[in-house]
Amino acid sequence: MADPCTLTRGSIPLLVSFPHAGTDIPPSIARRMTDAGLLRADTDWHLPQLYAFVQQMGGSTLVPLHSRYVIDLNRPPEDTNLYPGQDTTGLVPTDTFRKQPIYRAGEEPDAAEIAERRELYWKPYHDALEAELERLHAAHGSVVLWDAHSIASELPRFFEGRLPDLNLGTADGHACATPVQKAAEAVLQAQREFTHVTNGRFKGGYITRHYGRPTEGSHALQLEMCHATYMDEQPPFGYRPDLAARVQPVLRQLLAAVVEAAA
Repeated sequence: MADPCTLTRGSIPLLVSFPHAGTDIPPSIARRMTDAGLLRADTDWHLPQLYAFVQQMGGSTLVPLHSRYVIDLNRPPEDTNLYPGQDTTGLVPTDTFRKQPIYRAGEEPDAAEIAERRELYWKPYHDALEAELERLHAAHGSVVLWDAHSIASELPRFFEGRLPDLNLGTADGHACATPVQKAAEAVLQAQREFTHVTNGRFKGGYITRHYGRPTEGSHALQLEMCHATYMDEQPPFGYRPDLAARVQPVLRQLLAAVVEAAA
């Protein structure tokens, strides 16, 4: 089996994680899926390409191979709801963000299969993530984990109307030190092209909440971006270099600012 994730090690105290950027679906799973499942519309498309500058900055990156429909790397292993009282998808989703079934009737994974996927796909990603955070923290005394995400700009299942372009999440300030959050917010407020919010509908998922330990020098932030800021929102979900070139400077400024603030 191919490695379930690819870690590229950098030299500065920054790790950018892309838990929903994978697209691979093993044949044994794909043959049980609906057309909606195979479309993989809820992928965080092209994010490693959008953030390609991170390696030029000296940051580390972690990219999964498999689709979030195989397993959601940003959910707790015990599959608890991170937003109690709100509709969410689970550790192994069975429907899309638009409530379409991912599996054909009677083909959904059972508890044993979910446990197997957790061991095969979820655990290696988190083992790699935690080990890299520990390496960077040991080398620098502090580390920033930036959890990179993107989503369709309109999804009535999860929010009304159109989502702001850039959605910063810090678990209501618990996942990073206040100066780190303020540094990111200052960058967002200084630019005028993209709408933004902090700890709005998306406050950070499992990765942000679990690995953000600011009192220990580990600062985690999540950025949920609208697909429309850098790509086509309709199939085949093409990357748009013209749009990407407009948002990439803001992303670079955000990462530079939080790394400096954490140090």
